[in-house]
Amino acid sequence: MISPGFPTEMRFFTRGLRTAGARVIGLGDQHEAALPAEARENLQGYVHASSLTDEKTVLAQVAEIHRQVPIDKVECLWEPYLELAAKIREVLNLPGMTVEQTLPFRDKEVMKRVLDTAGIRTPRHHSATSVAGVVDAAEDIGYPIIVKPISGAGSEHTYRVGSREELDGVVPLLRGVPEVSVEEFVEGEDMTFDTICIDGEIKHINISTYRPRALDMKFNEWISPITVTFRDVDAPELAAGREMGEAVLKALDFQTGYTHMEWYRTPNGEAIFGEIGGRSPGAHLVDLINYASDCDTYAGWAEAVVKGTYTQPTEHKYSAAWIFKRATGDGVIQRYEGLESILAEYDRHIVVLDLNPIGSPKRDWRKVLVGDGMVIVRHPDFATTLAMAETIASRLRVVAG
Repeated sequence: MISPGFPTEMRFFTRGLRTAGARVIGLGDQHEAALPAEARENLQGYVHASSLTDEKTVLAQVAEIHRQVPIDKVECLWEPYLELAAKIREVLNLPGMTVEQTLPFRDKEVMKRVLDTAGIRTPRHHSATSVAGVVDAAEDIGYPIIVKPISGAGSEHTYRVGSREELDGVVPLLRGVPEVSVEEFVEGEDMTFDTICIDGEIKHINISTYRPRALDMKFNEWISPITVTFRDVDAPELAAGREMGEAVLKALDFQTGYTHMEWYRTPNGEAIFGEIGGRSPGAHLVDLINYASDCDTYAGWAEAVVKGTYTQPTEHKYSAAWIFKRATGDGVIQRYEGLESILAEYDRHIVVLDLNPIGSPKRDWRKVLVGDGMVIVRHPDFATTLAMAETIASRLRVVAG
């Protein structure tokens, strides 16, 4: 398991592998003592790599492990190292995604070319490796556009650009990014399509939406981001996105594991592809998926990759939503405002209440998406779940000073 303890949710996937009966060897750039307990306690062994980006050294380390203890599978759910996992599989002749199969999940331009060929609606797009290339792509597509790294994850280094003047201000922020994707900005809702698959067959589906859109969350500190899952994934208004998601997985020949796809639902109901990762969603979306079905997809994923079976519950009993709170003011957390009334009104629907403790330093909202606290609610009705989340977002205040 590559990077068994980071990001934070990897510890639970590592535990899932052990629970599924695997003997797990961890490979990561954290020192073993720094691993979370849930990861460390479920490892048969651990190999510290000084840098996971030093592929030559890592491949030699893994080859030495393989000589001592034969490795059957290599798993990785952290976006930057999916290709590393594929290279190790090829070197050791192990099953799983190859480098060629992994590339469309990592390179956004290759990804969209494959889907264009399959007839799937993607934003108009170009790749660029120079300032002139970015300008030419923007002029060809027309403003507004989105500029983002070819191989990035999430919204890091992602910008909405409305004019040539704005583009001139964004280009310097992309220094150090070797290649970018320049694409049409799509007006609509940010949506997800998340799955666990076995041999190309979908075993569990989640569809959710971001409120507001991800780029609005990124650039406005006052916003309390919300993600909410849909209980009824078969609803007619979601059919276009679901059909597209299934077509994307088929076009990319995804076989076994977790996937996280983002797409756009336009005001007229059209589904337009955004991007897809051959890994689990981050930012506690796996937790929402689990709360929505009263299941454990950390263990479900592990069962799928270890045994080729999936026995977790798949019925969506609830819609679930998280609300991330960003403290107002600067300094340390002084108090929470509105919490008592929220607990009095919604207590039986709140499944997680995790606020940055009073006296703790305010977190940097630009670096920590969860900000200074998280609340997770669930309810059988989507509209009720969303209303609770929006009320909590507006009434709960975390105050620093």
